[in-house]
Amino acid sequence: MIPEIDPAGFSAWREEALAAQPASLPVVLDVREPWELQTASVRADGFTLVHMPMREVPARMAELQAAHGADHPIACLCHHGMRSLHVAQYLQENGFTQVVNVHGGIEAWSQQVDPSIPSY
Repeated sequence: MIPEIDPAGFSAWREEALAAQPASLPVVLDVREPWELQTASVRADGFTLVHMPMREVPARMAELQAAHGADHPIACLCHHGMRSLHVAQYLQENGFTQVVNVHGGIEAWSQQVDPSIPSY
């Protein structure tokens, strides 16, 4: 079972992640397609933003592990939260231990955290 956080609760998750691993910022793994990123994107603020389309995750998982480690806090993000949930499950099944899904995706982020992010 993958834990889910809503965007309004993201700051608390980020603070917990920073307290647990103060040497490095938690990761938001945005698994949307490049055209979606051009339409709407979060701004890295107290976290590292990594763009990796869902279809590329299997081939780039070693890159993610080498850069951040399998025990690094990762919050997966997509448009509405379904693709990111699948990626979070995949990462967990492959040894990543601190993975959460951002429930509602960037759409909810726009509504709950940053209304300047356009809906699409």
